[in-house]
Amino acid sequence: MTWGRLYFAVQAAAGTAWWVAVFALPAVRTATLGALDFRIVAALDIPFFVIASALVACGVRKAVWIAAPWTVLVAIGMVVYATVTATAGWGALLMVAAAAGSSAAAVILLLGRVPSEWLLIGPFRFRPAAEASARTLVSKTTLQTLVFSGTFLVALPAIIAGLEWRWGLHLAFPPAARVGGAVLFVAAFALSTWSSTAMAVQGAGTPLPSSTPRRLVITGPYRFVRNPMAIGGIAQGVAIGLMVGSWLVIVYALSGSLVWNALVRPLEEADLEERFGSAFRTYRDRVSCWIPRRPLIASAG
Repeated sequence: MTWGRLYFAVQAAAGTAWWVAVFALPAVRTATLGALDFRIVAALDIPFFVIASALVACGVRKAVWIAAPWTVLVAIGMVVYATVTATAGWGALLMVAAAAGSSAAAVILLLGRVPSEWLLIGPFRFRPAAEASARTLVSKTTLQTLVFSGTFLVALPAIIAGLEWRWGLHLAFPPAARVGGAVLFVAAFALSTWSSTAMAVQGAGTPLPSSTPRRLVITGPYRFVRNPMAIGGIAQGVAIGLMVGSWLVIVYALSGSLVWNALVRPLEEADLEERFGSAFRTYRDRVSCWIPRRPLIASAG
């Protein structure tokens, strides 16, 4: 709960500083509010956003029911406004970030923890794969990869890049960045393909939690790092951001990596330890989570 209150303290301070800047600096006012009447907005936002956040930070728990919903409501309104008018892009972006932070902090305050297990429902609940041939598992993995890539590496980046342009937040990238992005994408795609193939052939499963490998995979890229699939996916996201010249897509990819590392990875490793016991613990102790290094375990056939 301390972290939740700390977040709202920072939000209250940031909101105060922002409103001071809005009243004092026309450039900040235009960049974040466009043509909106800042006095009317301030009359609502200062009590519901700044003061309510400060009250939460001071221990008034009920105020979270004002601060968090208001922040989400304003974020939605600013996104619509910025998209329709092509103004106030920075305001929309900042409020989206504040809405995400307020929502997470509110959950921590109300529940006392982050309920990361909520992520593992339906097709994302850990279940060992049914017995099938390697060819069938490779086919299933390919289909999963196409769905995942189409959603997280094509559709969402396209939306983000489009909003970046519409909101006037686009920054010019040098040609070298686009070339570097293409090289990174090829390397990351190869790593993801190598990893998913090892998971299907050696692990008798797929990357999807509902069809997770039945055998512990410590071969192929898994000899060098424990999470090559995640590294490949994150790197592909960054590469796409470089290729399309979108800094927001890069932020999106890196933010996704933080969420995955903080919320999903501990659950995944707990499942692996429960199913494979000491074999996984030995593997975890000898192989790095994120930084590839020289293998300390022998390759298994």
